[in-house]
Amino acid sequence: MASSVPRLEIRSATKSDVPVILSFIKKLADYERLSHEMVATEGMLRKTLFGRQRTAEVAIGYYKKEPVGFVLFFPNYSTFLGQPGLYIEDLFVDESHRRRGFGRALLLYVARLASERGCGRLEWSVLDWNEPAINFYKKLGAIPMSEWTVFRVTGESLVRLAKA
Repeated sequence: MASSVPRLEIRSATKSDVPVILSFIKKLADYERLSHEMVATEGMLRKTLFGRQRTAEVAIGYYKKEPVGFVLFFPNYSTFLGQPGLYIEDLFVDESHRRRGFGRALLLYVARLASERGCGRLEWSVLDWNEPAINFYKKLGAIPMSEWTVFRVTGESLVRLAKA
């Protein structure tokens, strides 16, 4: 019996994929209404994703040899579990390719990596207003962590804090 879900080829990104990665990040920033916060450049991505001290991993999903989505993730650690974990920073599929199972395939790719690496958990955040994503994640068995509040320090606030 043939599957009705189109086949998505998922590959680890390489340095030559930086323009594609940046394009997806820009589209994600537009979707999340956060383009005004987007300052990443190809040079920054080359250095942080593929330089000497890699800080994250990226996988790109291809449908009919065209890049249609990406997932960016990095390791974290749970002291309570005493195990490493993976944190998904970005998961994005081009609008014209949504609702075809590609987002699920990218998330499953990272879930399988987490399992292979002996991770105790896989985590990510979602904007409160993004109901389609929230419903999608709940269908996969993810549980919202409503008792936690994310805090962030960036820019000048980070510089001041570092000097305190």
